Amino acid sequence: MNLMTTITGVVLAGGKARRMGGVDKGLLELNGKPLWQHVADALMTQLSHVVVNANRHQEIYQVSGLKVIEDSLADYPGPLAGMLSVMQQEAGEWFLFCPCDTPYIPHDLAARLTHQRKDAPVVWVHDGERDHPTIALVNRAIEPLLLEYLQAGERRVMAFLCVWLAVMRLISAIVKRHL
Repeated sequence: MNLMTTITGVVLAGGKARRMGGVDKGLLELNGKPLWQHVADALMTQLSHVVVNANRHQEIYQVSGLKVIEDSLADYPGPLAGMLSVMQQEAGEWFLFCPCDTPYIPHDLAARLTHQRKDAPVVWVHDGERDHPTIALVNRAIEPLLLEYLQAGERRVMAFLCVWLAVMRLISAIVKRHL
């Protein structure tokens, strides 16, 4: 698999940030640059096509020149809705999703996840202590299952990955101090 051309990188910045008092986490700065831009830059060193899933402040994200995709489901029901929306609007077969507040993703994340994937339709990061299911390499094949899950009112990412897909591939790709 040629990683650069077969995987679409996605910065997930579509949340409501309820725990942050509504502050758009992706726009918080680290070393003079918005968090989301750190993630996008890291993905662009690994992949030739990167997009942003955002539901607020689209004009700020669009200044980067990257395509910005809004959730197709009403009320922005979480990261799975962002994943679904990107799959509905982008033509790729594989998607590497990373939340906007993970600025220290490894420079070889796409390669690591691809290596661990085997024949699984999805693989996500585990840091040795806990799962990080929104940092995931996902195949388009899960799109119909994901749509059904969301239409049933479900929102939990790990529940979808474990129950609906019954697939779990772990990788120690992120040092826990960077999360």
